[in-house]
Amino acid sequence: MQGDKGWNPYLAGALSGLVSIGSVWAAGKYLGASTTFVRTAGMIEQLFGPERVAKLEYFIRETPKFDWQWLFVAGILVGAFAAAWTAGEFRLQAVPEMWRQRFGVSVWRRGAAAFVGGAVAMFGARLADGCPSGHGLSGSLQLAVSGYIALACFFIGGLIMARIVYGGGGGR
Repeated sequence: MQGDKGWNPYLAGALSGLVSIGSVWAAGKYLGASTTFVRTAGMIEQLFGPERVAKLEYFIRETPKFDWQWLFVAGILVGAFAAAWTAGEFRLQAVPEMWRQRFGVSVWRRGAAAFVGGAVAMFGARLADGCPSGHGLSGSLQLAVSGYIALACFFIGGLIMARIVYGGGGGR
């Protein structure tokens, strides 16, 4: 760790690589997270209409269940909290400073933008049968050209979107 600058990116990358290898070794599965959100939505829907969930073709293929991937997503949450806490950067903040400078202090506007962005990202992830980071990380571990293409597109898309949303010179 580097104090107020967070974790060393090389250490974090190496640890991510070890987690990826451990996932294949222990669970026989490559890393992924987007399916967990869909399965969780299915588990919640089962509380209100289990017969409907049982008939939906999508949930027949992606069975709503608590599995290793769910624990992986929970681990991301716990790990992010631990990293922020140990780096001394943890704080509750409804509207990040960068957003506030560009769009104002409205919590509702920030929440709506986050919700819409998440919905679009999840739609794309389900359309592609997985998220770009999962395809990129898992695919590159297998030395698949498609994995490297996914990673490149993921970063290029992120750079373009950050430029559109935050403009040229803003941010850190």
